[in-house]
Amino acid sequence: MDIAGLTLAPVASAVPAWHGTVEPAALVSTCVAVRERGGRLGALWGADERDRAAGFALHALFIVQNALLWITVPVAAADPTVPDLTAVFPCADRMQRAVFDLVGIRYDGGDQRRWLRHAAWPADGFPLRHAGLAGLTPQNGIDDYPFVHVSGDGVHEIPVGPVHAGIIEPGHFRFSIVGEKVLRLEERLGYKHKGIDRRFGGVDFKEGFRLAGRISGDSTVAYAWAYAMAAETLGGYELQPRPLVLRALLLERERIANHLGDLGYLGNDGGFAFGLAQFSRLKEDVLRLNQRLFGHRLLMDLIVPGGVARDLPPETGASALLAQCDALEREVQVLRAIYDDHAGLQDRFLTCGFLTPQLASRLGVIGLAGRASGQAWDARVAPGFDPYDRLEVKMATRRQGDVAARVAVRFDEIFESLRLVRTLVEEMPRGASHIALPRPNGERIGLGWVEGWRGEVLVAIEARDGVIRRCHAHDPSWQNWPALEHAIMGNIVPDFPLINKSFNLSYSGHDL
Repeated sequence: MDIAGLTLAPVASAVPAWHGTVEPAALVSTCVAVRERGGRLGALWGADERDRAAGFALHALFIVQNALLWITVPVAAADPTVPDLTAVFPCADRMQRAVFDLVGIRYDGGDQRRWLRHAAWPADGFPLRHAGLAGLTPQNGIDDYPFVHVSGDGVHEIPVGPVHAGIIEPGHFRFSIVGEKVLRLEERLGYKHKGIDRRFGGVDFKEGFRLAGRISGDSTVAYAWAYAMAAETLGGYELQPRPLVLRALLLERERIANHLGDLGYLGNDGGFAFGLAQFSRLKEDVLRLNQRLFGHRLLMDLIVPGGVARDLPPETGASALLAQCDALEREVQVLRAIYDDHAGLQDRFLTCGFLTPQLASRLGVIGLAGRASGQAWDARVAPGFDPYDRLEVKMATRRQGDVAARVAVRFDEIFESLRLVRTLVEEMPRGASHIALPRPNGERIGLGWVEGWRGEVLVAIEARDGVIRRCHAHDPSWQNWPALEHAIMGNIVPDFPLINKSFNLSYSGHDL
């Protein structure tokens, strides 16, 4: 990778990756150079480096030219302020606010409101500094968040959440409406903070997969694989083909299960309960076979550094998977035809929750929501890490950008995942499913990049002698939550559950 003014060193990862250091004064120009090369911002996080006789560090992860670019920015402890990046990458806004909330690195512009901090810790406390919140008095008050108010004749506000009906995770949505038409939506998240980033500190590099796999339960395979990839990078280890094929098999089954569930709920939110019943039945079939073959319905704790913890049962595993692929393909084809021909559903889906490709590009929308708005990003295709680089993955895209497009992408991806599962099972290589990893010595960094069902999951690790110093995991929902605020504009309030479900973003995954 060649970017003027940058001295970069390659990172020995399963995906193409580079690392370099940039002074704060050159950060914006570096971002501009990345954007001019078609790059985008993947993640931002901060670290306390004062125990190394330094100040703080801001880390930025970019995706440029089908490779990862990890930039470290040293930040003075006396004045931990860095340039605002939102003019170059609008999706930096909430990440910047989270960096300040957790580490205390301030930006010289942009939205200065707190994002992850509510009233759970003191306003002058920063949980990811080495001292943490020690010596500070916990607060139990109510945070007076300064929402943007919309005024005018007939404008009303509808506050929804953070507590919702059912068992969905908490999030607050502030609608400004005229009649039933939505003029503006403002989200307030951060109610799921679990302290995961801090908990990673001091964990052995072989054990962090358990924590990573619990960041967002519906993406446990994606997070565990991204973590394992980063952990294996620490020592430059290369795996044998069989565990990589098994990981892809698990990832595609996770994708199938979540898409089936979403299609059912999308039908239900469109007034077609029959769809929920049928897709829930199919998803349950997938989860039960997961339990039978791999010992866990959600496939948790199966991907570990060095391989997988449980191999495919030799006698009946392959035949059971292939039989289920055939059954799912047959039934999903029938259900897709029903969805496509159902006038009531199509009336709800078409032109609802519209997100133009231009706006999706400006916001940096990724994953299935991005692909439904013409953003052709899929890490399985580019850079195409092993074993996807030899499977010729067919990326599903649409340009309509509405609920119907996000439904269509899910259908297309189910069929492609079924094809991939068949191929992986039929061409399963022989060999061990796990190898023991030696402990890496010295200061090391590692990167993981996996295309989960919701979008790309990124994990960055800093470790010393195999013990994690800092680990940051990034959920695609960071980029996509702001897009939901735009997609609801001009629609009516009752369409929000449908539009929200069509994105199906993670509350806990972006609140670590």
